[in-house]
Amino acid sequence: MSVAFDCVDHQLLLQRLEKHCSLHGSVLLWMTSYLAGRTQKVLYSGLSSDAQRVSYGVPQGSVLGPLLFNLYLASLSSVVSVHGLNLHQYADDCQLYLSVPVDDAPSAVTRLSQCIADVASG
Repeated sequence: MSVAFDCVDHQLLLQRLEKHCSLHGSVLLWMTSYLAGRTQKVLYSGLSSDAQRVSYGVPQGSVLGPLLFNLYLASLSSVVSVHGLNLHQYADDCQLYLSVPVDDAPSAVTRLSQCIADVASG
């Protein structure tokens, strides 16, 4: 999940805000406007690159950035719970874990692997 804030797909985020958070009409248009038309450029040693359109990521350093990221990942907890795992999230850091007796370690690895595969596919 490194640089996870930069990996948020704007279109997918807007779909999730509409479907899972019931944002519609002017509120959804406001969020679309907030994400759309963003550009970035690199400044190094006094030289600047051309501005490039940004289609991914939530604005870092903003109040909405962490909130939008958490809403983007809101469905993660339901996928994790299906596999009987625990989830700990803080900002862009997500940890899956479970406690099992040593004898159950192979089964725990299988459950974690299946969960990660489900997260990756969804």
